[in-house]
Amino acid sequence: MGIVQIWNNSVKVFKCIKCNQQFSPNDYFTGCPVCLKKQQPSSLKFLYEQDMPWKIDKSAKGMFRYADRLPYKAFPTLGEGETPIISMNGLEKELGIPEIWLKNEGQNPTGSHKDRMSPLIVARAASLNRSTVIAASSGNAGASLAAYAAAAGLRCKIVTTPKINGPWEKAIRLSGAEIIKVQNSLERWETVRKLVEEEGDYPATNYNIPPVGSNMFGVQGYTTVAYEIVEQLRECQPTAVIIPCARGDLLWGIWEGFVESLRLGWIESIPRLYAVEPFPRLAHVLQGRDYREKFRGDSRLLPSIGGETVTYQSLDAIKSSRGDAIVVTNTEVEKAQWDLAKRGIFAEGSAAITWPAVSKLIKTGKIDENDRVLLMITSHGFKGV
Repeated sequence: MGIVQIWNNSVKVFKCIKCNQQFSPNDYFTGCPVCLKKQQPSSLKFLYEQDMPWKIDKSAKGMFRYADRLPYKAFPTLGEGETPIISMNGLEKELGIPEIWLKNEGQNPTGSHKDRMSPLIVARAASLNRSTVIAASSGNAGASLAAYAAAAGLRCKIVTTPKINGPWEKAIRLSGAEIIKVQNSLERWETVRKLVEEEGDYPATNYNIPPVGSNMFGVQGYTTVAYEIVEQLRECQPTAVIIPCARGDLLWGIWEGFVESLRLGWIESIPRLYAVEPFPRLAHVLQGRDYREKFRGDSRLLPSIGGETVTYQSLDAIKSSRGDAIVVTNTEVEKAQWDLAKRGIFAEGSAAITWPAVSKLIKTGKIDENDRVLLMITSHGFKGV
């Protein structure tokens, strides 16, 4: 497969989600330069030319249906997107809510939602004539980026730790990527920074401390999750969406997709977004702690959403949607996987945590008998995690 990328000329400027400063389209690996100088790291978002009308290309498949609102209108593809929404018939009566659905991102080519991010990152790297892409990853992002880099003929480096799960490591190595093992997550980021700054590798993931989100070109791919939800559920839209969260790339992308859908009149309101985390991080920030702090906790069974940090983009998406953060612990993961598997869905632990989150949100009154709820199942369970 050759490298195919076509820049979207309707991209107007980039805008900081915190200070609203605007910037010319370019690469800003550490987020907003103005906020970074203030030691308040924040992500940038894309602003498209709103006078240029766009529509869903109903003749296209997957993410290409929404190419008019992506940074690149053509990009390397393995068949990502267009993942199913599954109605959990009968469970809604048990929970006392009108509807409950799962959106199964495990149906993507490498088995996770990361496949919506990787093709746009690879397209961006190729457009800049960068020969190598790089990511810090515990597994899903690494396997995905390695696959898309291989498909496009680019080299790939994945910086990880000795704790990486075997199936993930095998998938990355078989794709031809180089695995670099360091001792911990923070050392991963420093290694990525060094290779970006000294060798010119093109980064897919954050390497800043405190962090911003992942590569902003890639995060745009997550807006397509919201567009698909709007298309697939039509007149019966969710009022609450529950999303596994670490640094909040998916959370932010879904929020942005719903904002655009509202602007176009496709939906009447934006659902509340609930971030699920393995120990209190965002939960503490929502209660008043500084988002730039480090938060200690146990996420050994949930590596895909582990880490001690949060991002401003996560906080902004939750507050703007009138949502919240909910904690689901290691001890609840095994039962969550079991419950989902008994209903035909084998999910990675870090994806299955959305399942017990529903009951917790109902018990606290944050979700009630008027809510239609959609759970994001971000990754399948065949990786053994």
